[in-house]
Amino acid sequence: MNDYVSFVKKMACEILEMLAEGLKIQPRNTFNKLVMNEESDSIFRLNHYPPCLDDQFKGGNLIGFGEHTDPQIISVLRSNNTFGLQILLKDGNWVSIPPDQTSFFINVGDSLQVMTNGMFKSVRHRVVANKSKSRLSMIYFGGQPLCKKIAPLPSLMKGGDSVYQEFTWFEYKKSAYRSRLAENRLGEFEKIAAS
Repeated sequence: MNDYVSFVKKMACEILEMLAEGLKIQPRNTFNKLVMNEESDSIFRLNHYPPCLDDQFKGGNLIGFGEHTDPQIISVLRSNNTFGLQILLKDGNWVSIPPDQTSFFINVGDSLQVMTNGMFKSVRHRVVANKSKSRLSMIYFGGQPLCKKIAPLPSLMKGGDSVYQEFTWFEYKKSAYRSRLAENRLGEFEKIAAS
């Protein structure tokens, strides 16, 4: 398990470096140094969704894990080749992500959305239960230390305007615990909301 977590952490950091390079951010380790910090609030979670009986599906989809965005910088997810993961499109429709046990699903987290001043968006997703097969997912959430400030990088503020006010990861987590899963947990930190 430790080897697996080390591998996905390294992969997450390489992806973050490529994002920084693509955005022409210097230094290239601007994002991944937060994840690599020894005080990083990164976590690994294993989720198990057992199959559900037909009579539990009377109203349509049975939700295994409700609609949400991931709060950290980046998430690396892998599952056991079982349907269940869905993302919300801009038009309000949910779309199933085809399972692939040989691939990883990468999510931009709320923290990266803020640091890129909204250039990258954290995707709303959920997990629906499967009627015939258990779903197992392994997720590495690359996070920053609790005391680190989260704010848009100056080089990414179009015209000098920041969409978000500065906050710490601890402040975000405290706010998130007071909210419901499907709520916009960044709303409290948007400049419009602060005005």
